[in-house]
Amino acid sequence: MRLPSLSPAAICAAATFFLLSVNASAQTAATGQTSKADPAATVVRALLVPATESVISSQLSVQIVRIAVEEGQRFKKGALLVKYECAENRAEAQKARAELDAASKTQLSNERLLQYKAINRLEVEISKANVNRAKAQLNLMNARVKHCSIIAPYTGRVAKLDANLYDTVTVGQPVIEILDDSRLKMELYVPSYWLSWIKKDQEFSVRIDETGKTYPARVQGLGSRVDPVSQTIAVYAGIAGKHPELLAGMSGVATFPRPE
Repeated sequence: MRLPSLSPAAICAAATFFLLSVNASAQTAATGQTSKADPAATVVRALLVPATESVISSQLSVQIVRIAVEEGQRFKKGALLVKYECAENRAEAQKARAELDAASKTQLSNERLLQYKAINRLEVEISKANVNRAKAQLNLMNARVKHCSIIAPYTGRVAKLDANLYDTVTVGQPVIEILDDSRLKMELYVPSYWLSWIKKDQEFSVRIDETGKTYPARVQGLGSRVDPVSQTIAVYAGIAGKHPELLAGMSGVATFPRPE
């Protein structure tokens, strides 16, 4: 039978639980005492992740003419992030606008001629179809012009620049990675047997390695499935209050109240 592959997070979680278990067993052997609910069994590693993160790719095959931000820089929603060379696309949009104007005038003229029976109804219908086709072409070109720059969809920070100034990018090529770290989430992988007592809105504490501080936290949700190899399940949580010193990617040790 082929076993499912382990994810990096699951491997890390399994290794952590193994080390904690060895430590707990050593303490028990040293004291000669056993405990039904050992405190070590309620300690797991935790990782801080951004509430939202995005990889923005190019919608056009164009050259980058301006990068308005740097890696790590903060920005506001609606701010310009990257600008492309789009003279050709703008010219195509102007051409489409002129063609729509010409098609509209032809349709109006044909409708007047039809009143005098100078042309038949088919020619009027064809002119209407030409107007609709010109409108569609103009909408297409306007959409391309809108893609001539990357505008921040939310307030956040630049995580990584995947392209350089004056690079020619293609459709679908990643250009910039951004994240919203105004609200950090916490991801934990806990033993599946914790499901007998861990609940949503349960409070616990987490000590972040990078800051050396302990913060109050609350469970926001549980994963939808148990990893069959590591026998762990994902837990999603949030840290109460605002703490500007915390950054996405920081990690620490989460301690849950010992179950009775």
